[in-house]
Amino acid sequence: MAGLLLQVGRCGGTFSLSSLAFSSSAHVKGSSPGVRVSVSEQKDVEKQRSGSRCHVVQVSASLQSMMSDMSRKAPKGLFPPEPEAYKGPKLKVAIIGAGLAGMSTAVELLEQGHEVDIYELRKFIGGKAGSFKDKNGNHIEMGLHVFFGCYNNLFRLLAKVGADNNLLLKDHTHTFINKGGDVGELDFRFLVGAPLHGMKAFIATNQLEPFDKVANAVALATSPVVRALVDPEGAMRDILDLDKVSFSVWFISHGGTRVSIKRMWDPIAYALGFIDCDKISARCMLTIFSFFATKTEASVLRMLNGSPDERLNGPIAKYIKENGGRFHLRWGCREVLYDRTSEGKTYVTGLVMTKATEKQIVKADAYVAACDVPGIHRLLPKPWREWEFFDNIYKLLGVPVVTVQLRFNGWVTEMQDLEASRQLQRAVGLDNLLYSADADFSCFADLALTSPEDYFKEGEGSLIQLVSQSLFLFRL
Repeated sequence: MAGLLLQVGRCGGTFSLSSLAFSSSAHVKGSSPGVRVSVSEQKDVEKQRSGSRCHVVQVSASLQSMMSDMSRKAPKGLFPPEPEAYKGPKLKVAIIGAGLAGMSTAVELLEQGHEVDIYELRKFIGGKAGSFKDKNGNHIEMGLHVFFGCYNNLFRLLAKVGADNNLLLKDHTHTFINKGGDVGELDFRFLVGAPLHGMKAFIATNQLEPFDKVANAVALATSPVVRALVDPEGAMRDILDLDKVSFSVWFISHGGTRVSIKRMWDPIAYALGFIDCDKISARCMLTIFSFFATKTEASVLRMLNGSPDERLNGPIAKYIKENGGRFHLRWGCREVLYDRTSEGKTYVTGLVMTKATEKQIVKADAYVAACDVPGIHRLLPKPWREWEFFDNIYKLLGVPVVTVQLRFNGWVTEMQDLEASRQLQRAVGLDNLLYSADADFSCFADLALTSPEDYFKEGEGSLIQLVSQSLFLFRL
């Protein structure tokens, strides 16, 4: 979700543009001692799971007091600090793309005193984390969005714009829905925190058979994740060296089984990167594992209390506008204009922007492209491929993903009480992200439960949102 700084104009100057991904902090009661919990409301609830009782504390997602927890003993660079105060000249900056990357860039630049204009081809903001209302007033999302406890920079941004209370904390367990309604779990709830809570989760999981659990333990015990407990920097160097190795190859070479991949790791890999373990890099998976092993709160899941447009992007856009930023919707960049200095250095001179039949050339001191992979491929001038940096961008491939929302006249994830699943007076079922190893879609959630502010409707049932690769469309 990081933007690409194309060019700083003749006024000079550089910017620190922090990435949003992989970082944050939150906590649940019963985790490691000494970790602070910011609570606006909490209550004890009893839940019945697989015949055993567990007492869970529901904690609201106020994160202001926990912004620094995740960065403690973390590899350098994963948790960039706030930029230092800018002392140079005020610059006019044009940003292409109003997704989270573009808007987070705008927030930082505005706070440094610059003038910012954001151009977005769509009629709504948010990019891949966006949503819009259809003609019937239904909120349609671009994808299923879940926020791991390690998204520190995103949480810091939401706290800054006053939207951190729009996140709802879910039970600290990862749930798998299997054939026949069988429920498997990686349950991280434990009396103590990392790394013991993770060990307990993998030992006690019912998603794998005993042999596969042992093989799984052997693979993880011989991974850089163990080194991360005492030497995060060294572990990250080891993990970076595995970037060209698929997770499947690495996992099986360390004693893991194909059954473990199919039943547990493939659904998680699909949820993270929309590709399976045969294609996803070992670096991606092991980076996440190292967070889970070293930070109790890294594996906690949150979801928005409503639609992204109202609860995520709306507050960020409001903050940008209040600080002088401007949005230009339905304006697309058709061409990047550039020239060369007498020394042969290339610099951007403007952007050709169009909106329906309108056309204008936007000029600025600095230009930022905050695009997805197909978008940046279309945007970059082809002659720039003479430089390795830009040519490498064309080696990136986007993954086609389908998001489907289905409204039901009952509660799909309520599997214990048939009568309760058919009534429409109250919402019942599983209030969390749900993985699946036995379906054409990798993960799903009932938004009427997880994000009720905009998705629960009286007299209607579940609103299931599921994510799959494009192959799923041809099976409908």
